[in-house]
Amino acid sequence: MESNVGAAKQQLLDDFAKVVSDAEGLLKAVRDMPGEKAEAMRASVEARLGTAKERLRAIQDDAIGRTTAAARAADDYAHENAWPLIGAAALVGFLFGLWVRDPD
Repeated sequence: MESNVGAAKQQLLDDFAKVVSDAEGLLKAVRDMPGEKAEAMRASVEARLGTAKERLRAIQDDAIGRTTAAARAADDYAHENAWPLIGAAALVGFLFGLWVRDPD
């Protein structure tokens, strides 16, 4: 699963690098080329930027979905096992109290 996220991150970084490269080319083209070529370069930059933004949204949506699912699972577990969790917390508190109490 981490390899999928890592691959998606790398692809996103590659897409942004292409956008930056195209933007630099666009700046050069605007200075030296007629309007038609500059317009084609702008279209290319816009297309790559749109693709990069879409991938970023997909990665964010996936991360939000996974986080929400994990939070729901933790909430369900806590509700289904409330008394054992309360007992464990009480035991930890009692043991901590014994450990930090003054022996005098």
